[in-house]
Amino acid sequence: MQLSGVIRIKCRLKRDRLQKNENWNTAKLRRIIRSTEKRTEESFMKMRIRIVSAISGFLILPAVLLAQVTHGQKPQLPAPYTTRSADNGPRNEAPPAGFLPTVPAGFRVNLFAAGFKRPRWLTVAPNGDIFLAETGANQIDVLRDPQHTGRAQREVWVTGATRVFGIAFHDDYVYVGNMNELARFHYDPKTSKRLGEAEHLLKLPGGGHDTRSVAISPDGKHVFIGVGSDSNINTGEAPIRAAITICDLDGKNARQFATGLRNPVGLAIEPTTGQVWTTVNERDELGDNLPPDYFTSVKDGGFYGWPYSYIGSNVDDRVKQEHPDLVARAIIPDVLLGAHVAPLQFAFYTGEQFPRSYWGGAFIAEHGSWNRATRAGYQIAFVAFKDGQPSADPVPFMTGLVPDPKSKDVLGRPVGVTVAPDGSLLVVDDGAEKIYRISVAK
Repeated sequence: MQLSGVIRIKCRLKRDRLQKNENWNTAKLRRIIRSTEKRTEESFMKMRIRIVSAISGFLILPAVLLAQVTHGQKPQLPAPYTTRSADNGPRNEAPPAGFLPTVPAGFRVNLFAAGFKRPRWLTVAPNGDIFLAETGANQIDVLRDPQHTGRAQREVWVTGATRVFGIAFHDDYVYVGNMNELARFHYDPKTSKRLGEAEHLLKLPGGGHDTRSVAISPDGKHVFIGVGSDSNINTGEAPIRAAITICDLDGKNARQFATGLRNPVGLAIEPTTGQVWTTVNERDELGDNLPPDYFTSVKDGGFYGWPYSYIGSNVDDRVKQEHPDLVARAIIPDVLLGAHVAPLQFAFYTGEQFPRSYWGGAFIAEHGSWNRATRAGYQIAFVAFKDGQPSADPVPFMTGLVPDPKSKDVLGRPVGVTVAPDGSLLVVDDGAEKIYRISVAK
C-alpha cells in the first residue's frame, strides 16, 4: 500500500474516533443537562411547595386571629399562653394640634367638639340634641349644631353624676347609668330642659369595671343595664356583675337577662329585629391573641362563658370548674373582634347620608389594647348587616391612631359613637378628649 493511502486511512480512523468521542461527549453533556434540569425542576418544585406552605401557614395563622362572623360555629382559636402576657398600655394618648384620623375614600373627618374631661358615651335625643356623658367631670353635656356648621355648641345639662356612662330616653325621662345606680331625670323632650333632680331607681355595685350602659326595650316597658365584673376571672361575684340586667322602668322587678359576659360595655337594640346587642371585653393574661373580644346579640337566659370558659366551651384552666353545666351551654358570640381590642360603645347606622353598603350596619369603637405586645384596636370598626344580622366580617373604618404598633404612643382612643340627625357619624375619643365628625365628602 502506498504511503499516501495509509495516511488517508489513519486520518479517517482518527476522524471517526473523534466523531465518536464527540457524539459520546455530546450525549453525556445532554444527559448531564437533562439530569441538572430534572434536579433543578425538582428543587424549584420543592422550593415552590415550601413557599406555598410558608405562605399558607402565614395566611392560616392570622385567619385564626382575624375578626370574623362566627355564624354560631365554634371558631379555631390559638392555644393559650403561646405568648407571655404583656403589660403594654399606651404612654401618651393625645394627638398633636391639627391631627385628624384617617377615614375611607369618599369620606371626610372634622373636629366637632373639644375640651372635655374624659368624654365617653354619646347618644341622640328624640329632638336631635346630642347628649354626652362627660365621665371625668361627673356631668352630662348637651351638644347642638343649629347652623349645621359641623362644630358643636355645648351646654352642661347636669352635674354630680358619679362616673356617669350610659344614657337612654323614654317618654319624658332621661335614664342614666351612674357607676353606683340607675337613675332617671324628668325632662322636656321638645327642649331637652331638665325638669327635676335625679330619681334613684336601682342600686348598682361600685368599682371594678365601672361602665354602666343603658338601653330601653323595644316595647318601652323595661330598661337594660350592663354591669361588668369586678375582676379578671374570679368566681363568686355578685349575680348582677358580668351580666345584663333587665328591670321595669321604675327600677323594680330586676333580674339577670344574660350572664357570663365579663364586661358588657356597649348596649343597644338592633332596629330591624328588636334584639339586644352588646360588646364584651373578654378576659386578660392568656397571651397576645386570646381570647377575642366580641360583639353579639344576647338571648334572655343566655350564658356566655365567663369566668369558666370563653367563646363557647373553651375552658379557662385557671378557673376552678364549679359549673360544667354552664360551660356545656355557653353561647358562641356572633362576631369576634380580635383579642384585647376593647370594644366599647357601638351604633347601628340608621342614617342615609352614607352609601347603602353601610345602612343597617354597626360601627364599633375599639378603645385599644393594653394586654398585647403590639397594639390592636384603637379604631372604629364596621360590621355590615343584612336583615338584622351580621353579613360580613368586621373591617376598619376610622384608623390612623397608631403610627407604630410597637410604640408606647398613640394618637387617641375611640370610646363612643353615634349617628347624628344628618346621618354623619360622631366619634368620641377620650384619649384626645375630642369628638370627631365623619361625613360623606362633597
